[in-house]
Amino acid sequence: MTLDIVGADLPVRLRSGATVRFAHLDYAASAPCARPAAAAVERLLPWYGSVHRGAGVRSSRSTLEYERARQAVGDFVGARAGDAVVFTRNTTDALNLLAHALPAGTTTVVFDGEHHANLLPWPNPVRLPAPPDPDAAANLLDRALDRIEGPAIFAVTGASNVTGEVWPVRRLADVARAHHARTVVDAAQLAPHRAVDMAELGADYLAFSGHKLYAPFGAGVLVGRSDWLDGGEPYLRGGGASAAVGDHPGEVTWTTGPARHEGGTPNLLGAVSLAAVCDALTGTDRDAIHEREQELLRRLRAGLAAVRGAVPVSLFDDAHPRVGIVSLALPGYDVAAVAERLGADHGIGVRAGQFCAHPLARRLTGTTAAGGADCAADPAALLRISFGLGTTDDDIDRVVAALAAEVAADREGVPGLT
Repeated sequence: MTLDIVGADLPVRLRSGATVRFAHLDYAASAPCARPAAAAVERLLPWYGSVHRGAGVRSSRSTLEYERARQAVGDFVGARAGDAVVFTRNTTDALNLLAHALPAGTTTVVFDGEHHANLLPWPNPVRLPAPPDPDAAANLLDRALDRIEGPAIFAVTGASNVTGEVWPVRRLADVARAHHARTVVDAAQLAPHRAVDMAELGADYLAFSGHKLYAPFGAGVLVGRSDWLDGGEPYLRGGGASAAVGDHPGEVTWTTGPARHEGGTPNLLGAVSLAAVCDALTGTDRDAIHEREQELLRRLRAGLAAVRGAVPVSLFDDAHPRVGIVSLALPGYDVAAVAERLGADHGIGVRAGQFCAHPLARRLTGTTAAGGADCAADPAALLRISFGLGTTDDDIDRVVAALAAEVAADREGVPGLT
């Protein structure tokens, strides 16, 4: 089945009363649903039943489909023999699960360029400043790990949800391995845009979300080495996680394998829809998809270069590899208001704010902590344009033209920008 997007021709009414096709350019927050995901759910619904419970035909079919999904997702990222594939709610849930299972005394090393999902869950964190280039990243990591005794894990994004820059994961994982530390990769923004292989990345663990990968049915996944997961306390205590329960408190034998952390009734439809997209992507020409995305990225960056007042932000240099995400600083403008007008007056969906990456947003905009709750109104707020499968040249041209018009319309009322 082709990777068509459900709702690709969605019409929306503008504030003017006109109707246009909606241009969804907020993929980094939630990608639209791909047809294989919706079709997989529709096919399974008549057979929906309890997973790993019951002897009836629906339960048997549901259990089979759930475990097939586990295998498909594992194959999609190159899971190795002995790796666990644990279904979760999303990337945040997956990384919190791993943090919960780390051996006592484990130190985590993380750069402050991370999404909060990969910044906040970790015990005993060592926070490193966001680096200006890959060489600095490797040197900072090497020095930090050299001072750590005992078990350690390095947590890193595959691609930034703010800048779209692809991090040098393999190089950094090799540094971690030289210090006998493990590496966990937040692949939420990498997996939708590039083929992901755990061995090539040097990853011990990898996490990503279905809602970023065109399967918005509430599933995510953690894939990685089983020993820490089998040795950690169950993430969700309840049915499925327990192998045997005695008559007195504490008399519990926990199971091993993925079930140890999948207590309760699992999200069968989420798992199956995610696997369907993984299978569909595996069956396509990923190189062609990548090149098409890079064409759109070049088109967007070239167009934005002519928009006065819009400043793309990044950590690394302009030639550094990146996925279909561009964030802009708009000095002197109300970023939230610009985003609102792009939606209401032009039928274009973008995102304004700090994108759950507050330290990185402040670093990129040169601002200090404001302490405010409204991220979109904060001085560090950015405007993000993100895209993927189903995005057209027209979408890119529309957002560039609309942004130029909105910024020009604001300029007369903004001191210093006339």
